Parts: sequence; C-alpha cells; structure tokens
Amino acid sequence: MIAVNDEAVEPGGPGVTRRQVSDAQTRMASRGWWDRDADAYQAEHGAFLGDVDFVWCPEGLREADARLLGDVRGRRVLELGCGAAAAGRWLAREGARVVALDLSAGMLRHAVAAADRSGVRVPLVQADALTLPFPDAAFDTVCTAFGAVPFVSDSAAVMREVFRVLRPGGRWVFSVTHPMRWIFLDDPGEGGLVAVHSYFDRRPYVEHDAHGVPTYVEQHRTLGDRIREIVGAGFVLRDLIEPEWPEGHEQIWGQWSPLRGRLFPGTAIFVADKPNDDA
Repeated sequence: MIAVNDEAVEPGGPGVTRRQVSDAQTRMASRGWWDRDADAYQAEHGAFLGDVDFVWCPEGLREADARLLGDVRGRRVLELGCGAAAAGRWLAREGARVVALDLSAGMLRHAVAAADRSGVRVPLVQADALTLPFPDAAFDTVCTAFGAVPFVSDSAAVMREVFRVLRPGGRWVFSVTHPMRWIFLDDPGEGGLVAVHSYFDRRPYVEHDAHGVPTYVEQHRTLGDRIREIVGAGFVLRDLIEPEWPEGHEQIWGQWSPLRGRLFPGTAIFVADKPNDDA
C-alpha cells in the first residue's frame, strides 16, 4: 500500500498505482504473488508466526490469550487463507477438527514442511475463498488471520460463502489491516505518520509488471464497508478488536512498527456469529 493515485500505467517498467482491476486479474495476481513470495515470506516471518501457533496480527495478539474463537475442542474449523497453516495446527492441537485452505500452492508447500517439522498435520485444500469446495453448514467455526479477505475483488462474496459453510450458531473471525492505515504511506518510520490519501478512495493498491499486468493486488474497505459486508451476509457482529501495541514488542513487520503502533491501530479483528435457526 505505498502509493500513488494515478489510474494510468506507464509502459516500460514495473510500478505501483491505485486502479480498478478485474476479478480474474486479482485472482491471478494473488495466486502468482504468494507462490513466488512464499519462501521469502516464511524466511522473514516464519519465526514470528511459529509452526504451531495462532498469531492474529503483527501486534502479536495470540488466540491462546484472546480466545476469540471460544472453546474449539471437537469443533469443525476452517482456516481460510491459511498460508503455512500455523494457526490450523495450533487449533488441531487444541482439539479442533481442522481443514486449512489457501489459493497458493507455494504457501501450502510450506504448510507441508511445517507439518513435517512439528508432527501436527491437518488436511490442506487448495481453493479459492470465493468458491469454497464444501457443503452448507460444514463447519462450526471459520477464521483467518490476514488471509483471503483483503486479496479478493468481492470480499462481500467471501462473507456470503463463509455464512453458507457455517452451521447455525457458528462463528466467523477475521483480521485485516486496519482501514485507517490506508490514509498513510507504508512507512514504519516518521514518514508513515502523515496522512496523504483519502480514506474513502476504495481503489485497490496494485503492483504491476513492465507490461502493466497486475502482480499484487490488495483491496481497501472502510470500517463501515466491512460492517455492511458482515451484516449483509446475515451475520451478527459481536465485537471489533483493535489490538494495542504491547510494551516490549520492538519487531517491525512491513509498515507495522512500535512508533506507529503506539499512536494508532494497525489491525482490525472482526468477530461475528451466524444466528441460530430458532433465534
């Protein structure tokens, strides 16, 4: 999300812009990016995320402490946009019956490697979050930490798909970059403290190659947009958590840093339930 506001793509070299792209372009960019970047991502962040751990965000909030999913013992859980599936393995160790899903074969390759290292294995599925390959009411809980939701052109459709595969009374919890972060540059230092973009500019951030083909696409929605997506799918929003930057946490993750984290939120975690049929 570093940014430029031009719609035009200049020929002759890779670059970044804010512009509309198609659903097909978004899907192709996301799968290609995470396949190519999987090794570098795990090399940089794997130690922080662990092999068997559930970290919601760069602020370091863990499900072991937050318990946003409640008691998962015996629950059927889908980890959406699982990456290397560290959270799915942690949930399995807690007694859940887990399936971990991701679009990227590169990230799922790391999930297999981490399962080999840890000895904790969960079923892995390569699929698109917009067309989940599961029957209705297949899961008690669906969750994702920064997976899928920011990387699809129609995140409202993801909410509807999650609603479909959840049983009545099921829980949906997801974390994303806090929408207000889109006002600022992706700079963990003082340059990232100055508002330079409109919060209401919903055009996605797009990186493109020398031919103008999108190679990375990330979508922006306001807090109101997210709430309307959740409620519009049929969920009841139970909580919105904005984790504070903890004392003693000095690790920089991209644009997340102690300097910025102590001034304004970097992550939003939405907790929603599918109503019971008799509610």
